[in-house]
Amino acid sequence: MNEKRYKAVLFDLGGTLRIALEDEPYMRHARRKLAELAGTPLPVEDFYQLVEERYEPYRRWALGENKESGDQELWCKWLLPDYDPQRIAQVCHELSFEYRQSKGRRVVVDGGAEVIRTLHERGYKLGIVSNLIGEHEVPDWLEEDRLDPYFDSVVLSSVCHLRKPGAEIYHIAARELGVDLADCVSVADNIKRDIPGAKAAGIGCNIIFRSPEKKHPVEFTEETRPDAVIDTFPELLDLLPPLK
Repeated sequence: MNEKRYKAVLFDLGGTLRIALEDEPYMRHARRKLAELAGTPLPVEDFYQLVEERYEPYRRWALGENKESGDQELWCKWLLPDYDPQRIAQVCHELSFEYRQSKGRRVVVDGGAEVIRTLHERGYKLGIVSNLIGEHEVPDWLEEDRLDPYFDSVVLSSVCHLRKPGAEIYHIAARELGVDLADCVSVADNIKRDIPGAKAAGIGCNIIFRSPEKKHPVEFTEETRPDAVIDTFPELLDLLPPLK
């Protein structure tokens, strides 16, 4: 990593600042809640399988177009178009939340909150740039964990309807932070999605976090090679000295 002094840090969420823990009772409860919200006549597991099957074409579209639907469009158009649209529109935010919880119980990565507070104290502007469904989960989590005061920008694909690796989602964050992308550090875990997109956008420094969620080692190419790799979140503090 070079000696340039950066001004801002942009964090990915899934697999980076937050990780999903496999917790079967928690995930089973989420599947049950999902079915209750939709008012389905199907058994819980059959309904969940239906949603999973319908999510695949949505995901292909989202990945192919670098776009993301908001909650209402996701559930009324893609996942439950044959259910009562008025009911689904009313509970679409909750549906997105429970669907995500069905994949695991999300927690802040070890050392994550301390790193956020320390970087803020060191004078860095902090932002989040994340691909995910669900418009309310992240703002609610930041408030509940009392982390929201540390972030001057939170750009979610489900809200801006743009996804990484497209460059524009990074430009939105930079505008909100009031910094040039060349003065930003990106911290993420997905080399195929996060590195090429961030480089194309003009991000000054790319750090890859070897997330505990990742099961297999990855090989870097010239296009996906980061400026630094960390295995624990507190290592960021060794790479990003105080600005003040």
